[in-house]
Amino acid sequence: MTLDQLNALDHAAFVAQLGGIFEHSPWVAERVVAQRPFADTAALHDAMCAVVDTASTAEQLTLIRAHPQLAGKAAIRDEMTAASRSEQHGAGLDQCSPAEFARIGELNVGYQQRFGFPFILAVRGHSRDSIIANMAQRLHNAPEHEHDEALRQIARIAHLRLSDLIEE
Repeated sequence: MTLDQLNALDHAAFVAQLGGIFEHSPWVAERVVAQRPFADTAALHDAMCAVVDTASTAEQLTLIRAHPQLAGKAAIRDEMTAASRSEQHGAGLDQCSPAEFARIGELNVGYQQRFGFPFILAVRGHSRDSIIANMAQRLHNAPEHEHDEALRQIARIAHLRLSDLIEE
């Protein structure tokens, strides 16, 4: 889809098309629809990120919590969105050895217990080893830092998803 085609969609179709850019959070697209037309994908991404940045803490936490754990139960049960499944597959998380899977599971539990939300990393370009290293390192961060880092990673994921969706 081109940006011109996206800009020309009616309200409902626009939200439907972009509703998954921010995982299970169509409210982000809903809040930018009136700002059309967007000059380029970067302007659309910036507008969507501004919505997230100005959202309430509760809305931000809901967005963060909408993301699946990496190589977690949703992946095992094949309950992830197509985008999340593709991203995790691209990073090789569907090919973890038993030891890698156990380590990621252990880190997921520790992270969830410490921060109250799943570990989020834009995994494109990462290997299983770099993902595990990131998880282990970030487990020691302050909660406020991890909240902000989760939102930065979500913004990066959204950028990649928009780039995949929109032809420029």
